[in-house]
Amino acid sequence: MVNRLTPREAMYYFLDEGGSTVHVGTLIVVDPAAAAKGGGLDYQSLVALVEGRIQFAPRYRQMVKPVVLGLARPVWVDDADFDINFHIRRAGLPQPGGAEQLQDLVGRVLSRPLDRKRPLWEMYLIEGLADGGLAVLTKTHRCMVGPDSVELSQILLDGQPDAADATEDLWMPRIAPSSAQLAMGAITEGLARPGEMVENIVGGNGPVAGLRSLAQSSVAQVTEAISQVANAAPHSPLNHSTSSTRTFAVASVSSTEAARIAEHHGCSLGDVELAILTGVLRRWMLSYTDTLAAGDTVRVVLPLDGRAADDEAEAPSAGADDDSWVGGDGPGFVTDLPVGEANPSVVIAQVAGFAARNAHSAARKSGRVTPMLSDLGVVPFGDLASRFFTSWNRHTYNLPISVAPAPIGQRWLRGVPVRDLFAVPSLMADRALAISVLTYTDRVEFAFLGDRDVLVDLPAMVDYTHDAFDELRPERGTDDGGQ
Repeated sequence: MVNRLTPREAMYYFLDEGGSTVHVGTLIVVDPAAAAKGGGLDYQSLVALVEGRIQFAPRYRQMVKPVVLGLARPVWVDDADFDINFHIRRAGLPQPGGAEQLQDLVGRVLSRPLDRKRPLWEMYLIEGLADGGLAVLTKTHRCMVGPDSVELSQILLDGQPDAADATEDLWMPRIAPSSAQLAMGAITEGLARPGEMVENIVGGNGPVAGLRSLAQSSVAQVTEAISQVANAAPHSPLNHSTSSTRTFAVASVSSTEAARIAEHHGCSLGDVELAILTGVLRRWMLSYTDTLAAGDTVRVVLPLDGRAADDEAEAPSAGADDDSWVGGDGPGFVTDLPVGEANPSVVIAQVAGFAARNAHSAARKSGRVTPMLSDLGVVPFGDLASRFFTSWNRHTYNLPISVAPAPIGQRWLRGVPVRDLFAVPSLMADRALAISVLTYTDRVEFAFLGDRDVLVDLPAMVDYTHDAFDELRPERGTDDGGQ
């Protein structure tokens, strides 16, 4: 019995284009000097850790093998020549090894497509940080991460410094079916479901390019339906992508101070995060266009589960803990950020009001069009409406924002404390920027991934984040705990 890609996985797999791949990941910054007794991190120990735990993420030893003529969706097959040293690599930062050099390296790594002839992931141990720290970057194709499959960083990080090692994994790759066997299997399945097979062949689920085009066409129809019930997003340079070259930046602020802002304004922590991003985008748009009308907005798409996690405006408690920092596929909704408003108090009030209203509006939820999806094409996109990251119609929203559903407590990587944890968001076609937000220990961590040809000044987002945060604080001049 072959292990066929689900409709969701196949959709992500075929959305790659222009020499780029749709991937997610995590940037982990650790402090080796504070390692627990018996802990430590170098290339050999990182490889050993992954070898011991990769059994909990079986996709990471599997490749995607297409079916000839597109008779059915591709299948997952074990990589008989799996070489973990190909996937885990070392990289050194140029001097002085600061944040700018780290973010530039991450951007260059994320610009390179993954090798489709191997399991679709890479990991980098980054050395040479100025303060003696180390960083680990994971890069995983979006098709490999979903409801039943985790991102690699989620099984490598521990909630305690002395976590037990996994038992030895005696893995033997299964023999992959031949192309002829896959074709015969697809035909056999088709005979059992002749209607679906006819749709696959007649409707265009043939060559790879055809399925990719169909996926894009189907998603465009879905998002067009959303646009009909929610006004089209405003015109924005954020709906323009010209290259596969990426640029990356991160920033963090104090979650305790963010909670104080939320309490002061009577809103949620999530509202404060959106208000900060409103200030960031306002500053960027002023630098980009020099003109910004008072009523201008940027339309963003957000996960509903992230919104629910921020109903209470409180700083994360010591016991707060969640493993879902990689962007998920839950239902989303669209809302507007008032970038044309200059008054911070008005901004946060409008952000809170818009988000509260739109999160409960059926017209603004992507899940609204689920009943229509069975008629949209050959690939059974039964739950596509809840996959807001794949909304390709440029008129539906300007910017995707991934928000972790709950605060994340202290993590360790092989006994070494994790100092910073940033989720790498997905950046898809017709989008120049994607943002992720998560709360890790006592900080709110923002990650920005952009098209380098459009956002040539993306590193400025770091200062924009701190400035936008400072102007929201009820008391100026206190330490914000940011970086």
